[in-house]
Amino acid sequence: MMMKKPETIDAYIATFPPDVQILLQQFRAAVREVAPMADEVISYSIPAFKWNGMLVWFAAHTRHIGFYPRGSGIEKFQKELSGYKSAKGSVQFPFDHPLPLELIKEIVTFRIGENQQRADEKKKK
Repeated sequence: MMMKKPETIDAYIATFPPDVQILLQQFRAAVREVAPMADEVISYSIPAFKWNGMLVWFAAHTRHIGFYPRGSGIEKFQKELSGYKSAKGSVQFPFDHPLPLELIKEIVTFRIGENQQRADEKKKK
């Protein structure tokens, strides 16, 4: 039987064990703190935030929380993320380490700036 896709971030978080739910709520709160204007959505069946386009996505996996701030977010913070497993557009935060909440907020703030700049450029055209 296939699991029904969650329609809200609350529904998504509720599908995980309590210890993982805590991490997901911490992650969500960090993003909300710097992006209170962003809409919470489910995109690609995972939690995401949207403001002037997609900002970031996050998801729980077997042993980590995946954070997807687009390739630009990973590239800009490559040095700060060097202690984590990462790829072109993603980084993994292991469950057995505290979430780097301040770094997450910095990356989201950077992505807000990118989306704002893109929106401003579209207005000029």
